[in-house]
Amino acid sequence: MAAWVVLALGCAGQALAGERPTQTQAMAMVFPEAEIQRKELFLTDAQLAQVKALSGGEVRSKILVAYEARKGGALLGVALFDTHVVRTAQETAMVAISPAGAVLRVEVVQFREPEDYAAPARWTQQLVGQTLSPKLSLKADIKPLSGASLTAQSLVDAARRALAFFEVLHLAGEASPAPDAGAR
Repeated sequence: MAAWVVLALGCAGQALAGERPTQTQAMAMVFPEAEIQRKELFLTDAQLAQVKALSGGEVRSKILVAYEARKGGALLGVALFDTHVVRTAQETAMVAISPAGAVLRVEVVQFREPEDYAAPARWTQQLVGQTLSPKLSLKADIKPLSGASLTAQSLVDAARRALAFFEVLHLAGEASPAPDAGAR
């Protein structure tokens, strides 16, 4: 089950060696000194169906929380945090997307599987620059991850979902604000 959770950012520090960055640190790594705007969006049934079709996977929630990073009013990108089950435990990955709809960075911020199954940064680097196309697949341009094939597939799926949400909501115009979004 994919759940989209995006958390606030504020700190520009990086994680210590061997540790995972916090959500705040992950956002600061890709969008340093940016102004961040939290957006809650409610997808219509048609938009949800479109995201599912584009991503090629399951999407269960019609509510999306995203952060837009801006500097001087210009959009630098959008980041989404995707929480999903890899094998038997959860992983949360930030997928940051450029205004043109390409992956800027994928950063794992939580990994509850054994560390032996975690994707190294050199593997996630191959997702950078990818767009929502058939090439974003372990059967195409993305190399498999020996000994951690479920992790690799989970991260590719997370990137595809994030890109699909971005395409439907940002490239084609935004969804309706989520119910009660103005009350917060």
